[in-house]
Amino acid sequence: MWKTLWRRWTIDKPALLGDWLWDVFVVQLAAFLDRLTLRRIIAFVPVIVLGLAYYHSIPIPPELMLVGDILAYIDIFSVLLLVGILSRVSTILFMIKQASAQLGRLANGFTTAARRLNGRHRRERGARVRRRLTERSNKESAGPAIVIGMAWA
Repeated sequence: MWKTLWRRWTIDKPALLGDWLWDVFVVQLAAFLDRLTLRRIIAFVPVIVLGLAYYHSIPIPPELMLVGDILAYIDIFSVLLLVGILSRVSTILFMIKQASAQLGRLANGFTTAARRLNGRHRRERGARVRRRLTERSNKESAGPAIVIGMAWA
């Protein structure tokens, strides 16, 4: 009976405690550290400062309490910063969209003008040829010559 009792309290019970300790201090701690981020660490700093302030064995200056408040408000500042950046990005994207639409209209205008020139197709051979006047009168040569968009004297 004493051997069984001794074995239970010296080997079996500490072994159960050892499994529990392994689970808590190794497995769960590793899982917690995997989920831990810089934001959570910064959010926990004011709690530590507040705990030290209530402990009263170490005097904490008010500046340190203000640092804790500023760390607590970092989330608000970061949201405002992100909203400002996103509004600038949306403005830049709108300007790029407008510029690309303008370039598209310009390219379309160039292709339309190139089609109007139609330089690849020659005249048909059977078409009537207009005769040109070989002699011009003095009245016609004295006036200005008009070309599309320009006038010469």
